[in-house]
Amino acid sequence: MRDEKPRKLQVTFLRQLGLAIELPFVLVAAVVLGGGAGYWLDNRLHTSPALTFLLGALGFAAGVREVLRRIPREDDGGQ
Repeated sequence: MRDEKPRKLQVTFLRQLGLAIELPFVLVAAVVLGGGAGYWLDNRLHTSPALTFLLGALGFAAGVREVLRRIPREDDGGQ
């Protein structure tokens, strides 16, 4: 039991580190995919740059939502 607490702290640290490295990529990927789809549609429909901005903004909103969803909630009941 003595060895269990440092191991749990190490696993928690590694999980948080992985999350901190992953989250910026999630946000950027959502914006790039949304903006890229808007750019492609703008070229096909000749509506430049309306859909690029619209879908880029939607991608940003989706990215922020996904980042907030992935952040773990620290709800230990005040212990």
